[in-house]
Amino acid sequence: MTTASLTAPAALQADADWWRQAAVYQIYPRSFADGNGDGIGDLRGIISRVPYLQQLGVDAVWLSPFYPSALADGGYDVDDYRDVDPKIGTLAEFDEMVAALHGAGIRLIVDVVPNHSSDRHEWFQEALASPKGSNARERYIFRDGRGENGELPPADWTSIFSGPAWTRVPDGQWYLHSFATEQPDFNWKHPEVHEDFLRTLAFWSDRGVDGFRIDVAHGLAKDLPAELPSTAELKEMPKDGSHPLWDRDDVHEIYAEWRELFNRYDPPRIAVAEAWVETPERRAKYASPEGLGQAFNFDLMEADFAAEHFRDIVTDNLAQSAVTGSSTTWVFSNHDGIRHATRYGLPPREGRPVKQGAAWVAAGGPEDGIDRELGLRRARAATLFELALPGSAYLYQGEELGLHEVAEIPDEQRQDPAFWRTTAEDRGFDGLGRDGCRVPLPWTRSGSSFGFGEGGAHLPQPAWFADFSVEAEDGAAGSTLELYRSALRLRSELQGAETLEWDEELSGGDVLAFARPGGWLSVTNFGAEPVALPEGEVLLASSPLESADDGGLLLPGATTAWVQRSA
Repeated sequence: MTTASLTAPAALQADADWWRQAAVYQIYPRSFADGNGDGIGDLRGIISRVPYLQQLGVDAVWLSPFYPSALADGGYDVDDYRDVDPKIGTLAEFDEMVAALHGAGIRLIVDVVPNHSSDRHEWFQEALASPKGSNARERYIFRDGRGENGELPPADWTSIFSGPAWTRVPDGQWYLHSFATEQPDFNWKHPEVHEDFLRTLAFWSDRGVDGFRIDVAHGLAKDLPAELPSTAELKEMPKDGSHPLWDRDDVHEIYAEWRELFNRYDPPRIAVAEAWVETPERRAKYASPEGLGQAFNFDLMEADFAAEHFRDIVTDNLAQSAVTGSSTTWVFSNHDGIRHATRYGLPPREGRPVKQGAAWVAAGGPEDGIDRELGLRRARAATLFELALPGSAYLYQGEELGLHEVAEIPDEQRQDPAFWRTTAEDRGFDGLGRDGCRVPLPWTRSGSSFGFGEGGAHLPQPAWFADFSVEAEDGAAGSTLELYRSALRLRSELQGAETLEWDEELSGGDVLAFARPGGWLSVTNFGAEPVALPEGEVLLASSPLESADDGGLLLPGATTAWVQRSA
């Protein structure tokens, strides 16, 4: 069967390579816009904001989970993979949203969560009601416990969200959950798991979805021996494709099946892997054209604002994408990380094994520990740098407003399981969870939820949101929103072949410059002192430029400029 979206305009259907240099805007649906006034973002809210997305100039929307869920992990605990959570909308509204986005020339990527379901999924409920060794149990990973009466877990493993990775069920067996207790891991050696996910991918593709973001793409394939290794032993095992839990080579057999399905559509459906792996070479396997086709690189999310770091990351990732024939991805903020306007206002990480900004968030976001103005200035420069690169740029909702991380959330109002399962001692590393980047967006200067909806917001919004609202920034010269709009428009006009050439004459020290096809340059000053800009027409700058004594222009610190070189 070859299927094409009935709602997509012919122009969208015609371009099979649209994803290679797309600007993709991530929507965390609970926090984007609330259409029915219950305090939770929904599909109706997204539909109402399609004109905003069109004016912003993005090529696609990536929609985080919208499926029925108890929200044990913000929607990544899925009850039903082929339906919409009633709190978020209906299938009819989903179809209306697809049509509205396609009508605006915007494609849709949806999240798929294949490593685990929720504990409310009908399969897991069937497993709990079925005996040991049953087919229902075999769809998940159940094991007998250790100890005289099986009272000890099968292994001493810790989940990603802290706490034990094994939970005991009433008949004495234990199930594996790499994340929250409510997220039992699937057994991908079971053929019914393969078959069901193929049905899910076809279900959404037939409704007009253009692509999929694959959550925990490196975790599906597992090979657990009869005698399970300890945590200490797991840490010593090489992550070369043979690790029993993560980034196994045989995971790519699953994605080869998916690619066969994707290629039945016209244009082929695309996919991007969230794969946390040891090396760029391991990540490149997920971006194979025989597999998912693209993979996130999170290197810029973990880098200090420094020219040498950015250059090394860009060079390495462009080299890896050339090997696979894919295009690379760039991202500074998402639903799992501290917003980059905040990270860049804090002391540099300098290679320390901590999440950048985590200690500041854990301390409650003290104002004497951050330079917010510098952080936003650097974030704007970094984004303009990102949008000049070849490849796909993934943008997170609210970064176009220059939003900082919200640290001032009372403990009792936090929702992230990473907070509730992490000890106070650990929070210097992990912060207070991910709620601070998931606070509902401010659309207006005032109102109970700054225009998010008529019934308040499910996470508290700080008073300073008023000055960062869409209303405050719309049409305001120099605002971050207008910078993004201008950058995305120019990017579309300037985009050429997927190549760049470092300008060695301009680059050096705190300055990083590269040329793109068509004779335009991106020049970033990562330092504090202004530097001379090359001659040419300045197309856009992330901060106001300065005048030099010789009549030329100076690029201030923490600023990026795009320059069309003189012939």
